[in-house]
Parts: sequence; structure tokens; C-alpha cells
Amino acid sequence: MASRSRRHGAVRRARGGARRPRLPLRLLLPLLVLVALAAMLMLRGYVHSEILADHRVQSPAPTDRVPQKILEGGPVIDTRGGRTEGLSVPDHRLVLTFDDGPDPVWTPRVLDVLKKHDAHAVFFVTGTMASRYPDLVKRMVDEGHEVGLHTFNHPDLSYQSTKRIDWELSQNQLAITGAAGIRTSLFRPPYSSFADAMDNKTWPVTEYIGSRGYITVVNNTDSEDWKKPGVDEIIRRATPHGGKGAIVLMHDSGGDRHQTVRALDRFLPDLKEKGYRFDNLTEALDAPSAMTRVGGAELWKGKAWIFLVQASEKLTGALVVGLAVIGTLVISRFVLMLLLSGFHARRVRRKNFRWGPAVTEPVSVLVPAYNEAKCIENTVRSLMDSDHPIEVIVIDDGSSDGTARIVEAMGLPNVRVVRQLNAGKPAALNRGLANARYDIVVMMDGDTVFEPSTVRELVQPFGDSRVGAVAGNAKVGNKDSLIGAWQHIEYVMGFNLDRRMYDVLGCMPTIPGAVGAFRRSALEPIGGMSDDTLAEDTDVTMALHRAGWRVVYAENARAWTEAPESVQQLWSQRYRWSYGTMQAIWKHRRSVIERGPSGRFGRVGLPFVSLFMVLAPLLAPLIDVFLLYGIVFGPTQKTILAWLGVLAIQAVCAAYAFRLDRERMTHLISLPLQQILYRQLMYVVLLQSWITALTGGRLRWQKLRRTGVVEAPGGGGAVPRQRARGDDDRRPVA
Repeated sequence: MASRSRRHGAVRRARGGARRPRLPLRLLLPLLVLVALAAMLMLRGYVHSEILADHRVQSPAPTDRVPQKILEGGPVIDTRGGRTEGLSVPDHRLVLTFDDGPDPVWTPRVLDVLKKHDAHAVFFVTGTMASRYPDLVKRMVDEGHEVGLHTFNHPDLSYQSTKRIDWELSQNQLAITGAAGIRTSLFRPPYSSFADAMDNKTWPVTEYIGSRGYITVVNNTDSEDWKKPGVDEIIRRATPHGGKGAIVLMHDSGGDRHQTVRALDRFLPDLKEKGYRFDNLTEALDAPSAMTRVGGAELWKGKAWIFLVQASEKLTGALVVGLAVIGTLVISRFVLMLLLSGFHARRVRRKNFRWGPAVTEPVSVLVPAYNEAKCIENTVRSLMDSDHPIEVIVIDDGSSDGTARIVEAMGLPNVRVVRQLNAGKPAALNRGLANARYDIVVMMDGDTVFEPSTVRELVQPFGDSRVGAVAGNAKVGNKDSLIGAWQHIEYVMGFNLDRRMYDVLGCMPTIPGAVGAFRRSALEPIGGMSDDTLAEDTDVTMALHRAGWRVVYAENARAWTEAPESVQQLWSQRYRWSYGTMQAIWKHRRSVIERGPSGRFGRVGLPFVSLFMVLAPLLAPLIDVFLLYGIVFGPTQKTILAWLGVLAIQAVCAAYAFRLDRERMTHLISLPLQQILYRQLMYVVLLQSWITALTGGRLRWQKLRRTGVVEAPGGGGAVPRQRARGDDDRRPVA
């Protein structure tokens, strides 16, 4: 049966050719989320900015191509169907027109004044504002006012192509249809004035607008309210002479319009007493309505547009809140790290500082190893240089590359090899615990090397009987590559500086697998190392806190580990770390409600870990997202300065961390590039972990490829091996 299935599969492959590689769902979902987020932000920026607007002021142009009856005619210019007419408003009829709205502050006040005095008007709205405030457009129509087009982005159309003009009209019309369910045939070009100002540049545009079915409306009187000349001056400029009819230009958007509202409240009753009527344009001209109801696909297209714009508005509002949250978290974390890490360094570096009685008894060093043939010799030889008495137990977890044989062939004293079938790192460590002779147990990875003083420095905190575990200082050994240098910065700043802070707060979240020590008497009651999560080191650390033990940091217990050297390996490692941390937080969530000393971690540690290791990294991309948003849509200068300010704060923290760890500052040269490239990769990894967690996906352990090039600085026992390829790689499966 199986053979038949394989044969059929081979036939299908032969017929259909090679199967195209498909993007895994675990990668596709984060990418889709990021693309959707970027699209919504672009839409929001598009309707909020004037990125396509054109504010050029026209220079005087000839008028010889403009028909004389247009130059001498009225402000309503009809060029539809080959006509060339300039229509005027009858005497004692006034048509109030308002440009550039709707505005959420001033348009409702203008509408209130019009309603108060039983007057109608025409609102020439832009597509950007109508998309953002559709309810105001609907209110205009519902209260009997007319609505006209004022383009989408407010450009000077005399400088635009016919294609751009069509786009401005159609998008403006789409926004109005979506907002109020109507189409309008009224149009007012931006930067227009009187009919006699028409010239050889603007007239062809007016003719083209007419060919698209629109009536162009300019004005007779200009209140110039945008200049805010005062209420009396606005009324004077808006009032026609000799009882003539007029189209009056005002604005309900574009700035502070309080003078416009006050002037309108006086202008309407005063001119009504003089016999004027305030009508819509078509009412004043006794013409059919310029607005028609829309249905069917056109209406739903407009509603879909409004829905997307409103969704982008709400999403951006939520992102702004998120940006405020991440800004607060980032600044708080930086301040806490600087203050508490400095306090920790001063405390442990005092001459009279002692954890308690010196720890001199032998300890057991457990080295779980799975296919570590290229690294294991360096690891074991570095332990042989230790200045503290130790026994070494190498637990071969079903290696297929001869890892155990290499250790056995070394023939070193106090080094034992324990073999087991492949069962995973937690099982290997528990097997080592069962074979350990001593109460204090040091755990390290098979690709890590210790300095001679590492074990001694690591176990000294056990002089305090309250200490159940100690975190060492893990360092990147292969930091000469660009990816290695970025991880070196991350280890020194993001891990060890954090550990100093968490030590002072009494809520250390993780004992690094590369270098950590435990009391067997602390591990045994909690069941040893658990395989419930992919971050067994974080899991066991949280369990020790809940059991009432102290977990501290030993800065001088340095271990040199081989960091991933490719993006794929780095992705796999950090994916496991971030997903495992989420698992551990969820597993120990009940510590939040526990009482007594053991509940301190739940009250302080778990919220800190959740905020700084899960929520903050998830929201951190907002800083870069709004950087790009600000560069594209403005204000560009302020945006760049703000981002540089955040980078400067990070640089200060990184420099301080390097100083505390006595590291060379030269590696910080790559910090700006790390923030641009490396950090983005970590964002996507964390997002992928969130999606995996929320969708209930499972992730299995993975084995990274190692090269065996790491040795402890100054360590005579660690001999670098030839760089090689082809190590076993157990990949994560979501």
C-alpha cells in the first residue's frame, strides 16, 4: 500500500513537474499582518496629508483664448455638452459657499448657525476631509444643503494632466457617495476666484471639467475669512452692492474659523432684514437639483471606501496609544536599567562584599550534548582549566556524529559520559542530575566554553543559603561577523544589563542555558528540568522563584557561546526563545495571585517579564513604523529627530552596559545598523511567536549548526577546531 502511494506520488511529480516551494503559514501570517498594517497606515496618511497637493500660485497668463462672455459673465460656468455659459444669481439672492471642509470643529458650528437662521448653503468638500468625516457630509445633505466637489487632494488643476484631473474628480465623488449616498454635478477648483480671472491656463481645465459633466462654480464676493481680518471686515467683503445677487466665498476648514462663525451669525439676520434670501445654488437659479441619489455597486464602492478610511483612522488611533505605551515602557526600562544596574555593580564590587562563607566544595558540571562533535572538545578542555574542583558529566542525547566517543577518547580525569536515546535537553539534564555526586550543579551548553574562573565565580553566591540558582554572564564568542556583532550588543545590553536590574528587583526571569548553577536541593522538589515549554531555563527559574528561592546574577562568571551565524539559524533560535518564554509565562500565571514570599515573583517579576520581554518588543516596531510614516507624510524633520533621540538613549544605555562589562566600545559602531535591520528581524520573529501561540501551534526543539570556533579569551585549554559544515539541524515545525 505504501509502495503504491509512493509510486503514484512519483508519477504525479513526473507529470506535473517539481512542486513549487510554498511559504510556510508561520511566516505567511506575520507578513500578512505587517502588509495589512502598512496598507492601513498608508491609507490613513494618504487622506491626512497633502502629499499629492500642489500649492503653486499661478503667474499672470494671457486671456485671449477665454470667451468674452465667460470673462464678463456670471460665477456659474457651464461648459457641458459644448455649451459656453456664465450664469449669475438673481438680485437679492445670496448663495453662501464654504470651501475645504468638512472640519470636525468648525463645520458643525457653521451648520448650527445656518440652521438657526433657516438658511441653506453649498459646501465644496475635499475628498480627504469627506473621507475622514463622512457624518458631517451626511448632515449637510440631510439638512437641505448642497455639496460640491473641491478635488480630493486640493491641487492646482491647471498644472495637472487630464488623467490626474479625472482621478481627483472620481476620488472626490467616491468619498461623497460613500458618506451621503449621492452624486453631485457642482465643482469648484482650488485656488479659484472670480470669473474674470479666468485665463488661458485655467479655461482649458474648465472646459474639460464640463466635458465630464460638472458645472464650475466660482464666486462674486470673497470674504477672505482665511486671513482672519475681523468680523466686521469679513461681513463688509462678503456683502454685495446695490442689492445684487452673489455667490459668497467662505471657509469652514483650514484653520481657526471662529471669526467666520461669528460673522455668519450677524451676516445672515442683517441681510435677511434687507430682503435677501439664502438659498442653495440650484434653488437660486431655479434649476434642477445638482445632487442625485446613488444605489447599487457605486454606492457600495463608496461605502467600502469610507469603511476602510474609518478603519485606518481607528487603527492609527490605537497605534498612537500603543506608541505612547511603548514609549513609556522603553523610557522606564532604560531608566530602571541605568539606575538598578549601576546599583548592582557598585554593590557586588565593594571590597567587603561577600555572599557568605566561601564555597570551596566540588561541584558537578552537566554538559547536555546532541551532535556537538565540532564543539565538545573545546567545551570539555575549557572545564579542565577550571580553578575550582569539579566533576564533568557529558550527557550524550542520542548523538549520531560520535560526540560521546570524542569525549571518551580524551581520557580526562573526572569526566564521565552518560549515553541515552534522544529525548531532548530537559531529559538530558535530568539524567545528569541523577548521576551528579554534588549538591551544587552547574549547567552549560555543549557549544560553550568557560574561563578558568567561571565555575568558582558562578558558585560563590551559594554562600547565601537563600540562593537557589545563579545566572552567569553569557557572551558571544564569534562576534567578528556582522550578525555576531549585533548579537554581542544584544547580549551585553539586552541580557546582562537586564539581569543586573532583575537581580536588584529580586525577580530574575531566566538562568541562561549556557552558564547557570543550581542547588540540587532546590531543583528536586520542583521536579527538576521540565519539558512543558521550549524555554526550560526560563521555566525552571520561574518555578524556583515560586518555591521561595532567590535567583541572582554573577557578573564575573563569564561563558563564551557560539551565536548563530546565519539569519535562518538566528530566526530558529529566537523563535524558540520567544515562544518558550510565552509558554513559561502562561504556565506560571497563577503566581500573580499567590501570597507570601513566594508570590513576590508573581506580583513583580511576572508583570515585568510580560511587559519588557513580550509586550514591549511586540509594540516596539511602532517606533520604526511611525518613523517611516513621518518621513513619507510628515513632519519629516521632527520625526527623524525623535527617532534619533530614541537611538541616542539606546546608545547611552549600550555604552554604559559595555563599560560595566569592560567590553571594547568599537563594536557599538554597528548599533545604528542593528536598530534598522537586526531589530526588525526580531520583531517579525516575536510576531510569529504570538501568532503560533494564539493559533495553538506547537513548536518542536531544533538543533542549530555549529562550527566549533569559539574559545575562551586567554584559555589555554580550548583549541579552536576547523570550521565545517553539515551539522545536523532539527528545524522547528509549527
